[in-house]
Amino acid sequence: MACEMVNKYETGMQTRRQVLGDVYMDRAEAKNIAFDGPFQAMITEGAWGTVWSEDTTTPRERSMLTLALLAATENFEEIPMHIRAKQNTGAAPQSVLQAFMHFAVYAGVPAANHAIKLAKQTYAELEVEI
Repeated sequence: MACEMVNKYETGMQTRRQVLGDVYMDRAEAKNIAFDGPFQAMITEGAWGTVWSEDTTTPRERSMLTLALLAATENFEEIPMHIRAKQNTGAAPQSVLQAFMHFAVYAGVPAANHAIKLAKQTYAELEVEI
């Protein structure tokens, strides 16, 4: 069991760096302290070592699902980070827009509208033409 957890953690860190990039991860890891270590290990193993590392869903699909779910649950602060990661997942701006439009129909226009606003701001910061 312990070996499996180490592998999930290592796999998660590798996937996390692939998706979010080394610069982001280096900054994030510099902020970690002992207090949030267990939480960081949990999300690295669970979210990144399991969900983001499985091979039945492409990184592009997973990215779009994540963005739609973040909007649906109004976790807007995470959207810019995942928009920036799109360069590593292959989720094109128009695909992201479609994910938010799909979300709008099934889960709510106001939250989708806010998510699109955040996406537009982030793409502008990245100087990505949309």
